[in-house]
Amino acid sequence: MKFETKAIRTQTERSQHNEHSTPIFATSSYVFDDAEHMRALFANELEGNIYSRFTNPSVREFETKMAALEGGEDCIATATGMAAIFATFASLLSSGDHLLMSRAVFGSTFKINSDYLAKWGIAYDYVDPLDVNQWAALVRPETKLLYLETPSNPGLDIIDLDLASDFCKTHNILLVVDNCFATPYLQQPLIHGADISIHSATKYIDGQGRVMGGAIISSSSIIEKIQPFMKNAGPSLSPFNAWVLSKSLETLAVRMDRHCSNAMEVAKWLEDQKSVSAVKYPFLPSNGGYQIAKQQMKAGGGMISFELKGGLEAGRRLIDDRKMISLSANLGDTRTIITHPASSTHSKISAQERAAAGISDGLIRLSVGLEHIDDIINDLNI
Repeated sequence: MKFETKAIRTQTERSQHNEHSTPIFATSSYVFDDAEHMRALFANELEGNIYSRFTNPSVREFETKMAALEGGEDCIATATGMAAIFATFASLLSSGDHLLMSRAVFGSTFKINSDYLAKWGIAYDYVDPLDVNQWAALVRPETKLLYLETPSNPGLDIIDLDLASDFCKTHNILLVVDNCFATPYLQQPLIHGADISIHSATKYIDGQGRVMGGAIISSSSIIEKIQPFMKNAGPSLSPFNAWVLSKSLETLAVRMDRHCSNAMEVAKWLEDQKSVSAVKYPFLPSNGGYQIAKQQMKAGGGMISFELKGGLEAGRRLIDDRKMISLSANLGDTRTIITHPASSTHSKISAQERAAAGISDGLIRLSVGLEHIDDIINDLNI
């Protein structure tokens, strides 16, 4: 089946009620047939539901869909995207291990390293996402994992996934890719050799700013290593949120087509504005990662980053002059959203770390929504 069909037709088996649309399985626990049935389930001799912190039919449908759409063997759903990142690190890294991470990642991912991994004896180094030679110089015998975002948040750096995969295989380390900005519809890191693809499902997977969720997609053997952490620590996705996200996947392709076409028009328009000094969008020919983006992405996505010649003050005026566009820290919504990363999503990391990641005080991030393109452009009073 094609992507769109998988997203719609991957469903939990119908019950005796023969429902067309899968219902929400809003239950915390399950009953057992008898003592032997209960024992066999707890002993993992039978597949079945024990407790919704472990498994739930609504959550499992979402997981099955995400695995199918990403080209993975299995998936674990989490309460948020950050829970997916934390669960991956906590499950696959031990004291004494070393992590390589792109400098161009979301602000809270930086804080996991400095506030948690460091005190557990896990070392880390930040790398230039576009300089493979630097990656090689920082690899240690104890390096276990390379973590990347592509396109990155908020600078939209494009990393060659085939090159990153070859590097990781050469050094026998796992490649973990945050695929949030692209979604499975536009990019499938596992097909390019990544070991794990991670999502904040709160963004484009939901697509309407309603619920939070996360997903980890990988091989069955890696997912098995993460499952004990999920069961014991409990950052589980709620059945209701899983139901919403599973239904949202049915329209992901249609929504992303519109996000991409709108964003491309806005990016081209921004390039023509005299007050704009720089525009970053993966499918702009002027973008440094254009050729790689065309190779590994179906389209450019819905995110744009740009700089105004007036710097921070010009950016503030733009934000305060808007009438329709939302000022929010979220992204991937039907509604167009404008954000100033240095004072919001990346405000908790140092100015030096922001500069190294290419996040200036004047950088503006735009999540282009599904409104009419004329209305979006008219509201950008540049």
